[in-house]
Amino acid sequence: MTEQDLAWHKAVDADDLDEGEVTMCPVGLKTVALTRLDGRYGAIDNRCPHQGGPLGQGTLENDKIRCPWHGFDFDPFTGEAAGGPDFNVRTYPVEVREDGIYVGTPPPAPHPRTVSDVLVETMTNWGVDTVFGMVGHSNLGIAEAMHRAETAGKLRYFGIRHEGAAAFAAAAYGKLTGRPAACFGIAGPGSTNLLTGLYDAKSDRAPVLALSGNVDSSVAGKGAFQDIDLLAAFADVAVYSSMVRSGSDHAELMTMALKHAILERGVGHLVLPDEVQILEAPDALASGPGGRLPDLRVAPPASALEQALEVVQSATRPLVVVGAGAKFDMPAVVALAERLNAPVLTTFKAKGQISDAHPLACGVLGRSGTPVASWMMNKADLLLVFGASFSNHTGISPYKPIIQVDTDPMMLGRFRPVEVPLLGDVGVTAAALLDGLRSNPALVDQRPEVAERWAVWRAEKGRRAVKTPGGRVAAATVFEELSRLVPQNAVLTVDVGNHAYSFGRYFETTEQSVLMSGYLGSIGFGFPAAMGAWAAAPDRPIVAITGDGGFGQYLADFTTAVKYGMNITHILLNNGELAKISEEQRSAEYAVWQTSLHNPNFAAYARDCGAYGRRVTDAQDLSSAITEALHHPGPALIEILTDPSSH
Repeated sequence: MTEQDLAWHKAVDADDLDEGEVTMCPVGLKTVALTRLDGRYGAIDNRCPHQGGPLGQGTLENDKIRCPWHGFDFDPFTGEAAGGPDFNVRTYPVEVREDGIYVGTPPPAPHPRTVSDVLVETMTNWGVDTVFGMVGHSNLGIAEAMHRAETAGKLRYFGIRHEGAAAFAAAAYGKLTGRPAACFGIAGPGSTNLLTGLYDAKSDRAPVLALSGNVDSSVAGKGAFQDIDLLAAFADVAVYSSMVRSGSDHAELMTMALKHAILERGVGHLVLPDEVQILEAPDALASGPGGRLPDLRVAPPASALEQALEVVQSATRPLVVVGAGAKFDMPAVVALAERLNAPVLTTFKAKGQISDAHPLACGVLGRSGTPVASWMMNKADLLLVFGASFSNHTGISPYKPIIQVDTDPMMLGRFRPVEVPLLGDVGVTAAALLDGLRSNPALVDQRPEVAERWAVWRAEKGRRAVKTPGGRVAAATVFEELSRLVPQNAVLTVDVGNHAYSFGRYFETTEQSVLMSGYLGSIGFGFPAAMGAWAAAPDRPIVAITGDGGFGQYLADFTTAVKYGMNITHILLNNGELAKISEEQRSAEYAVWQTSLHNPNFAAYARDCGAYGRRVTDAQDLSSAITEALHHPGPALIEILTDPSSH
């Protein structure tokens, strides 16, 4: 190769390298060990052929570069190794120019298609175009394949500060869209850090793809650095988990992971050993979803449907309860409720699936709910329950006759028998019930009573909203303003804590989508979930609602939102303690212990990160602060000082 064929790269300025010094320098895609010795410059490959030690981080001894890992010596100009010609390293020409020292390298060789390319191509064929993760030493091969896919416009990659945030973001993406995003980590702690967010996805039945880099297969199981049994670690959290090996059908393994994640609404997981990621696979074909996914919109059995219709026909005050499993079928459920004049209650996790402005909507049932919902529950003589899991926090009365609709047979009659278990798609079943209904002259129009109960509750909310407990802003005031100001098409991500209970009671939804860590109840979910929601719906307003305890767990990833220009409005209720835990200690007649928090000025922190930040201590400033934050183009944080007893 002639010098005309080389690509020349400036390595250092002329005065940067001292006599007798060696340093490592990136030159294009190469890294060289650059030496200045006796007025000459030499450049050799930075990688020691023994175990890959970085020669540029070594020392010059007796005019030789000594490898910092194992002491091999190399001539800085010829690359000759003291250990013999088998260990010689490549040299590169050097030119001293007026503006610095240049090194010539050959143009990069064409990239061979690898196993990682096959996996990523299959992933994007299935529609997975969003990845949250952290690049590290045991996932570089798959990371490079993602890089190529991103350059080709097929993938968006968001580098996070903690893998737990990546998993929460991917879980939130799945909850909002019903489609999987991917989260990505290295061997050992990089993958175990994913587990909490993945358990959230498992608990709330959200599809997620998890990708784990792993140690080289030759050292796996031998106690190598960061070597743990990832298949064992992920066995409980994943609906599918497999090791990608050299002889695997690589595209098929990715297809299996995604098919399980989508159909079983859970975590599909692949472990990728370091050396397998870069195996060449020039002729391997990527896979895709064609012919792989059935239509799941199945109707219930005719006999069970007829039984349900007979029970509905006998009811005079039926009531509808919707869980998160009804999220994508609400029009059919609401149409049925309207035909029956039946109040509609939601589980906490399903908040927002029906507008609180609807004349039949009663808000959330249960511990985080409204007195409107509990009142109407007590009056009902039949419960039609769609896509709910009957959690102990939900408050569905067990002594009422229940018709339960779910796509999962294991969810039907989960904790106790129900009157009629209906196995079928929520939307298809609701439409079938509506189609088969016969008029019942004794059916009560419950809308006036719903309106009456809302009037009572709104008057009480208004009374609480003018309070200033402890000279701080009342939670009722915060959510009254948010109900008024948050755009109707917003996505709200809610963390765990006292603020979540206040949100359930006080915030009135219109057309907003609400995401939370429902059954896992993991503190820290709120802000990473907002990143996932923004990635899924960047054209919608994204509002994160957290407490100081939850945000403190993933504080560093606020910089991630700034880095990628995520348009997230963060409403942070700062009461200086883990107030829900304080309440539980008092309820158990324990002393309040170790729940106080030492917090920074969160608004100042947001500004230090390069975002909008404003602290509110007076309720009079709340409206203007929230309005400014909602209109700020990029991440914005409103820190509101609230009283721990206010909820």
